[in-house]
Amino acid sequence: MSKPKPARYRTTNWSAYNAALRKRGSLLIWLDKEMAWYAPHEGRPGRPPVFSNAAIQFCL
Repeated sequence: MSKPKPARYRTTNWSAYNAALRKRGSLLIWLDKEMAWYAPHEGRPGRPPVFSNAAIQFCL
């Protein structure tokens, strides 16, 4: 058995395609100004964390 050829897609309506790309790329993010970006000092031995857990979760 041979591998089937991949399908070829051609864009015929470029204005609708570009509008769909713009709509898909829009993303609204709300940030809390009170969020602590830097981690508080924990007082334990070893290297202290730089960023807070909330900042890491936001970036993920």
